[in-house]
Amino acid sequence: MRLDGIALWDGTEPRGPVDLTWEPDRILDLRPAEQRHDGLCVIPGLVDTHVHLIGDARDRPSDFTTWPLVTTRDEQVLHGVAHAQRAMRHGVTTLRDLAGDEAQVALRRVFDEGLLPGPRIRVHGMVGMTAGHGDLFLPPAHPLRKPTADGPDECRKLVRTWARAGIDGIKITTSGGVLSIGDGHDWRNYTREEIRAVVDEAHALGMLVAAHAHSEGGIRVAVEEGVDSIEHGTLMSADLAETLAARHTPVAPTLLINKAVAEGQVPVPPEARAKAAELVAKRDLLFAEAARLGVRFVLGTDANGHHVQFGDQFAEVVHMAEVLGMDAGAALRAATSDAADAIGMPVGRVEPGLGADLVVLRGRPWERIEDLAVANIVAVVSRGRLVAGRLP
Repeated sequence: MRLDGIALWDGTEPRGPVDLTWEPDRILDLRPAEQRHDGLCVIPGLVDTHVHLIGDARDRPSDFTTWPLVTTRDEQVLHGVAHAQRAMRHGVTTLRDLAGDEAQVALRRVFDEGLLPGPRIRVHGMVGMTAGHGDLFLPPAHPLRKPTADGPDECRKLVRTWARAGIDGIKITTSGGVLSIGDGHDWRNYTREEIRAVVDEAHALGMLVAAHAHSEGGIRVAVEEGVDSIEHGTLMSADLAETLAARHTPVAPTLLINKAVAEGQVPVPPEARAKAAELVAKRDLLFAEAARLGVRFVLGTDANGHHVQFGDQFAEVVHMAEVLGMDAGAALRAATSDAADAIGMPVGRVEPGLGADLVVLRGRPWERIEDLAVANIVAVVSRGRLVAGRLP
């Protein structure tokens, strides 16, 4: 397949009009072109480093808390397929699920083997404590709970259990959360010794560690113990920002979901809205300062099909540019090449030899970030195959 004379932004910089050829799943050639399609461009498929695929994928989803309790596991997996394919059709060709298990591993394998069309998937299994953020999405008496681990030895064992299941990485919680019920965002989750055990064991097994952390204390202990990314990072102090910038540690700010919860744009319990409102009131100024200090922000939406839709990723990138003060090119890099590097995936760029994940758009989003809009999508190519729209 080929595109001739189309303006290219390659994941890091604009390259002018090019002739681009590929086959499933490999870009073959890229060379300057004499002619061009006015008004059209091609960019790499986006990389969302923080999603949750298993959730209600219907147009009118049911209650976020009760749906997992009344829906069979088999049906939940099919909703995960629908979410992944929806993201792909909206230009997001790589997703990292940060609360995965064998279900998301199955999706990854089915897509990789070409049994169903789907984006590239990375899966992190959660390691969280009893009464921690990950444990408090269910009512206290409900017996069907996700695994938890308490104490360094249990933490190590759960990391090993996830590795045996084919999980790609680990997510650890080092603070409370917004949507978990009954905790505070500033609650300590895990002792330093437990965090150290998780990071050590995961790294020994070649697995990246992503840390859910809203509070300053949760961010600090995660950074000091060597996690590979910070998720949310809401109350990031200036000295933490300087440390994160020096270490080049990626931060997924998940802007739209907390804004939507705080402003009541989506139905949530009053407790969750109050927690989000408290965080958002402080967040934007802290993040703008962190960006000025050089923190490596990457695209991470926390999309789950309820509070943030699969397909809202373009809007998240535009909002990142607004809140963080990024120019258009920096915002695009945060959603493509830099996001791909953050999760260890050889994607997010348009280069010969790499996988063919492409989005054809109207406009020039590296000059005007508002051109990165779903309405401007002309075609999406995932793994070298056309999955949405029509190629010019």
